[in-house]
Amino acid sequence: MVEDPSENERGLWKLSIDGSFRVSESGAGLVLTSPDGWTLEYALRFGFKATNNEAEWDALITGLTIAKHLEVQKIEASTDSQLVVSLVSGEYEVREDSLAKYLAHVHSLKSDFQLF
Repeated sequence: MVEDPSENERGLWKLSIDGSFRVSESGAGLVLTSPDGWTLEYALRFGFKATNNEAEWDALITGLTIAKHLEVQKIEASTDSQLVVSLVSGEYEVREDSLAKYLAHVHSLKSDFQLF
């Protein structure tokens, strides 16, 4: 038996991100999956040194920007970074200026979606 998705889940896109840090370089990967199941996969290589958390933030911002340009209305983002999740959800309070800038950028992008 197949259940009908709830009204909130109809049209829901999924964004999965993962940052990567190595001494010589940093980058991230992101996968954007449509409600129909087709995927867009991106590998990002940064021309600057970034911590793993910074790479996660950059991947989230890039993924949300791509989704915005695709006119996505509903999106669910996931990452393995507890710091990013906790800051975006409001569970943690920002204590560093650099993180505050990332969070402000995500919040500005967040407002472009009906559901985030």
